[in-house]
Amino acid sequence: MSPFKSGALTAIQLNFWMVFASMIGFGSMAESVNLTVGIALGATLGIWGLPGQVAMIELFSMGTPFLAIVAASSLANLRFMPMLVIMLPLFQNSRKDHTLKIILAQLMSINIWSITMQKVPTLPTNERLPFYLGASFVCLTGGALGTIIGYFIAGELPTYLTLSLIFLNPAYFVFVISSARQRNCIIAVIIGAFLGPTIHTITPNWSAPLTGIIAGTVAFYLDRLFQAKKRANNA
Repeated sequence: MSPFKSGALTAIQLNFWMVFASMIGFGSMAESVNLTVGIALGATLGIWGLPGQVAMIELFSMGTPFLAIVAASSLANLRFMPMLVIMLPLFQNSRKDHTLKIILAQLMSINIWSITMQKVPTLPTNERLPFYLGASFVCLTGGALGTIIGYFIAGELPTYLTLSLIFLNPAYFVFVISSARQRNCIIAVIIGAFLGPTIHTITPNWSAPLTGIIAGTVAFYLDRLFQAKKRANNA
């Protein structure tokens, strides 16, 4: 089996459906603020990140200037940067190959990143890029189809279902991180689950970044403390 086909088959088992369902919710939201289906589809393929896409819809509905919408959507997707820094070395054939890096960055999403980090490190170097492109093609197709279908059935979907579909993908990502074997990741998820709602009641606009910073920092130092105690007990 070719690496491209292997990546496509891996993505279609679960990730395709997660993206598809989430983008149905986005397509429905886009129609509710009178965006055209073309703009909604362009947002899915161009922004390729639900927080950025939802930010675009909210700002558009408020009549926000175009440049402000672009800036807000870009900042919402800034969370991909550390993920990209972790992923890029898996495809590093030449430091001068900037075009490849840009393509990989644009194609990356939470779903594609999770597949990549699970499967690609075990593949030979020459099979990694085709595998990634196969998984990306399937996820992008799911996103495009979900957006179009959600747009045209918007009137049939109740609001609570639309919002549930929007948050399906982030919920899946929590489970992906929770399945990590690294202790610091597990600690961070547990702390964030309890800390996030509390911070949200205090400062809704800053709850996500503050929760991430605090939970990640505490998890890092707790993990180091556990390691130090283990070394001391073994000494």
